[in-house]
Amino acid sequence: MEYPGNLFVVAAPSGAGKSSLVKALLELDAKLDVSISHTSRAPRGQEQHGREYWFTTPEEFRAMADRGEFFEWAEVHGNLYGTSRAAIEARMAHGDDVVLEIDFQGALQIKKLFPYAVLVFILPPSWEELEQRLKRRGDTEPSVIAKRMANARVEVAQAQQFDFVVVNAVFETALFDLKAIVHAQRLKYAAQRRNRSAVFRALDLP
Repeated sequence: MEYPGNLFVVAAPSGAGKSSLVKALLELDAKLDVSISHTSRAPRGQEQHGREYWFTTPEEFRAMADRGEFFEWAEVHGNLYGTSRAAIEARMAHGDDVVLEIDFQGALQIKKLFPYAVLVFILPPSWEELEQRLKRRGDTEPSVIAKRMANARVEVAQAQQFDFVVVNAVFETALFDLKAIVHAQRLKYAAQRRNRSAVFRALDLP
């Protein structure tokens, strides 16, 4: 089913800057709304329940998955992550544009269920830079960094299945590219027909 609102799905390997880019995009675009995912992992730092994630136990998460409550869900780095089906569909039916930050597995699941979703993959400029970014976080053990680098090679190989690719070498440039993708989607014929209906009627456009 096609909804009035757009669904933007942003994926990237850990350390590529996905969360920072999406946060900056939301601050610039009042028409975009972020979907809060469920996760079985524990909160990190200043994260709060209902702000960054809905935190659940693994048992609660799997029970929700069994009831079909997730639009998509996947296990990433040993933790479970999922997107509420009802929350996404309600917002899009209302005409809101929604952005999801998820892993590539979830993104590809969503594309099968919702072909109109716009998939964006964030790439690091190099493997060396990605490793340095992970190290600069300062709270990750070397063994964890090694695991995330190995996972990143698997994840980056999936970028060819996405609609758009943004290289996050210079943050401001990557943010501009991400904004351009959102803007271009809103200028598609079907979107303009919905949003500028008076103009289309005046010009006798179908």
